[in-house]
Amino acid sequence: MSTRDQVIEHHHKHRWIVVFSAALFFFYEFIQMHMFNAISGSLMADFHVDAGQLGNLSAMYLYADVIFLLPAGIVLDRVSTRKVVLTALALCVLGTAGFAISTQYWFAAACHFLAGIGNAFCFLSCIRLASRWFPTRMLAFVIGLIVTFAMLGGLAAETPLTLLTHHFSWRNVVLLNAVFGVIVYFIIFINVQDFPKGYEQQYAKQQHQLHDLGFWASIKLALGNIQNWLAGLYTAFLNLPLMLLCALWGNMYLEQVHHLSDIQSSNVVSMIFIGTIIGGPVIGAWSDKISLRKFPMVIGAILSIFSILVLTEFAYLGYHALLLLFFFIGFFTSAQVLAYPLITESNNRIVSSTATGLASVLIMGAPALFQPIFGMIMDHYWTGKVLNNVHIYSNIAFEKAMLIFPATFVLAFLAACFVRETNCREYNSKHQSKP
Repeated sequence: MSTRDQVIEHHHKHRWIVVFSAALFFFYEFIQMHMFNAISGSLMADFHVDAGQLGNLSAMYLYADVIFLLPAGIVLDRVSTRKVVLTALALCVLGTAGFAISTQYWFAAACHFLAGIGNAFCFLSCIRLASRWFPTRMLAFVIGLIVTFAMLGGLAAETPLTLLTHHFSWRNVVLLNAVFGVIVYFIIFINVQDFPKGYEQQYAKQQHQLHDLGFWASIKLALGNIQNWLAGLYTAFLNLPLMLLCALWGNMYLEQVHHLSDIQSSNVVSMIFIGTIIGGPVIGAWSDKISLRKFPMVIGAILSIFSILVLTEFAYLGYHALLLLFFFIGFFTSAQVLAYPLITESNNRIVSSTATGLASVLIMGAPALFQPIFGMIMDHYWTGKVLNNVHIYSNIAFEKAMLIFPATFVLAFLAACFVRETNCREYNSKHQSKP
């Protein structure tokens, strides 16, 4: 056992509290990211916008992610993780509260952008803490649990948020959401520490190495590793159902194409989260057990392609069939969690957050690109029908937009085929240089 692992094992109980207190931030951010799906109709009516404009409003959150993710990784390699998490969460709560009281489109967009800045730091912070508090042999499983925890936030943004908006205005619901963020802030303030006691010497050594390497050289090291690009693209494409269907278009698609009620639609979309909640830890534990990353990633991509083709090729699926299908889409696409330990194992620890930040730019950049594209495709096929200030789209409009998924899943499969296997081993320049 390495010196690092010996230090970690002394804190085997406290590490769960530290990492999952920080993961509450990720949970909270997933509510912000996916709440548009429950309130999209209200937003279109209040701000008098079409699908393309709504897509751009939702994507403001993702634009902030794309802009700040690489800087977030650079900062996390150099600054106290605890301080970064608390500052980022404060920005997110401020943006959420501002969005709730906004009456103009531009102000709502600016506030949603501010909340997105906070999101740029949350998952990277969780991975950074997990890599310090847990041994490498547990990393995929722990990251799977962190993603599962975040999915619970996405789940809360579906049916529960839809039910709340039936009894309160969407503005009051979002304000309540901001209050919850304040509670999360104090939990993190009390529990999160940068690293376990006894790790100080290793941390100081890493900071010294990073200083000697230099700022631009450290960035170049992350940019020059093809593993980071392939892992980022893999996760970006498999993540699209979460970012497009769960975050924005899922309820509208199910209501207008499959003629489900709003509650039924929320229940179906929630199954993607449930599938991911179960799939993340299961696939992560499987990968850790067999000491392989690439093989489970390839299998996950293949099964994701088959499941999404069933959805796009069979237009008249019943409620229960849709529940099952969306669960499998969530389960199979949860193989994306393996990209994060793959990145950690493929990079020197001193630049691991920078490398993950680079991959995350791709991961969040894809939905930032495809959310408006999905809306523009639907607007292109819109017949002009409006009901209660909400645009009504034909089946063909959704069918064309949904073709995004099988196309991008094939690209995810190709990315997985080209990644280099790490065998779940911590970074070593000698064995990582082998093809």
